[in-house]
Amino acid sequence: MSNVFTFLKGLAMGAADVVPGVSGGTIAFITGIYDTLLESIRRINPSLITLWRQQGIRAVLTHINAGFLIVLLTGILTSILTLARVITWMLHTHPIPLWSFFFGLILISAIHMFKQVQHWGVSRVLCILAGAAFAYGITVLHPIDMAPTSINIVLAGSIAICAMILPGISGSFILLLLGMYGPILAAAKSLQLGTLGLFATGCVIGLLCFSHILSWLLRHYRDLTLTFLTGLMLGTLNKVWPWKETISWRTNSSGEQVPLLEQNLSPFSFEQVTGQPALLSYAVIAMLLGIVLVWGLEKFAAD
Repeated sequence: MSNVFTFLKGLAMGAADVVPGVSGGTIAFITGIYDTLLESIRRINPSLITLWRQQGIRAVLTHINAGFLIVLLTGILTSILTLARVITWMLHTHPIPLWSFFFGLILISAIHMFKQVQHWGVSRVLCILAGAAFAYGITVLHPIDMAPTSINIVLAGSIAICAMILPGISGSFILLLLGMYGPILAAAKSLQLGTLGLFATGCVIGLLCFSHILSWLLRHYRDLTLTFLTGLMLGTLNKVWPWKETISWRTNSSGEQVPLLEQNLSPFSFEQVTGQPALLSYAVIAMLLGIVLVWGLEKFAAD
């Protein structure tokens, strides 16, 4: 039964990773598997060769918690491959309710992470402010347009995966900044195995390197790390604000017109400025659903 729950948590992480501005690491944290995930990844290193020679492959699989990783990864991949079309459709046809849902999810997730901090002080508050400023700075950066070459796809994967395991920083948003979100999402929807394989290679490289650093920080400076990560989450709220006006557009590598510069609007002025309905009641309902979902996941993880 635990494998079923791990698979469902992987589904939730994959769904979050598809959306620019939302992190699968956030889902891992609120479902109580974040430390287990980091520790399992950290144990994948060259020392496994010695362990394999001395005790065999079974000892290696046990050491890295392979069952947990395989089930979780299966859930993540299943979610990405099946929900990519749905999320893309929602982003184009119902953006305000979708962004509102994730706004509520991130907001309540930040509160959940605050509860994990054991000792508060000035240094913790400064870490929150530093994390928020860093994340906000990322959200206002202008996207670049990397060509989807083999090297760039591997590089994008290694950078994006670091963000995907950080609560608050979205790997999908990093791909957007690099101009690689469209090609990777298209590859996921049409099962372009070559592109997906290159991206996965980059992810493995980035994950094995970065997980050691993050795991060490959480072991030795847990409160400071948690407050910085929470600041990251709060800083990304600027990106997922539901009501935006597109100021300028750009043409991506696929020849499509996509937003270049956007500014946040009040829901009460959105309709007047854009000529589109603000859908405030739908947004409030979607935001509450995000809050209820995280609250339910938190209760579920505690049982």
